[in-house]
Order: sequence, then structure tokens, then C-alpha cells
Amino acid sequence: MHLEKNKYKGISRIDQDANHTHGWYVRVWFNGKMHSKFFSDEKNGGSERALGRAVRHRNQLEKAIGKPRTDRKVVTYSPKNKTGVVGVVRKVKEGREVYEVNWNPTPGVIKRTSVSIDRYGEEKAFLKAYRIRKKKEREIYGKTIEPKVEAVVSM
Repeated sequence: MHLEKNKYKGISRIDQDANHTHGWYVRVWFNGKMHSKFFSDEKNGGSERALGRAVRHRNQLEKAIGKPRTDRKVVTYSPKNKTGVVGVVRKVKEGREVYEVNWNPTPGVIKRTSVSIDRYGEEKAFLKAYRIRKKKEREIYGKTIEPKVEAVVSM
């Protein structure tokens, strides 16, 4: 089996001569669920047409399930997160309790800021941190990222 690297996130080339399988495989992972579909060269009129249909399918699928169209990783849920908001953690920083907000403006770059619980109180500090995180998501992805409800409720 040959899997070719390409510039399309979530789309892989599959060439299995032994099984006469040639085409493009779309995989979109979002909110704990994998969506996949194979686009055969033979059934789609060749490799280029199959790739075009695979790209259109991926884009339509991401829109339908609420995933932003980006070539970057999109994190929606972590079982380690205790606040219920990805990118917002409650911690002690230099002896003071804060909500720390983390985001990645570009791949490999981590930015963070913190909101003082002493200064704003528990609820206002959390709300302020939440708003900062959502603002950063809109700047990076063009929209906010909402986790699946079951993930947040089970925390």
C-alpha cells in the first residue's frame, strides 16, 4: 500500500495494486468522531477528478459538522481540562490564583495571558478569560470552536 503525502489536510492518496484500489481517502476528525469516505479514481473519472470531489466533500463535511476550514489542528475537548473551555486553565501563578488563557496564533507559537481571580473574583475572572479565548479563536479560525455538549457535561 502506498500513502502519498499531499497538501490537503485530511485527504490521503491510496494506491493498492494488489487490491486494485486507487483513489483519495477523506478523514475528518471533530468532537470525538471520525468521518471518512473514499473517492475511487475509476468511479470518479481519474485521479484529478477524484481529488477534486474529495476536497469538495471534506470542505462541505467540515461546514456541516461545525469544524472550521483550516489546515491547522483544531482542539475541541480534553479530558484533562477542568474548566470546560479549551485553552483556559485555573492555576496558581507566582503565588496568586488566576485563569490562564492559551492560544496558538501560528503553528508552533504559544501565547498566553492570565486573569487574576483576586482582582476580579471567581466568576468575573472566568468570564473574562472565556471571552479572551473566544476572541482569539475568532481571530485564528474565523469563528469560535464549541465542544460537543456531552464532553462538557461529563466533566
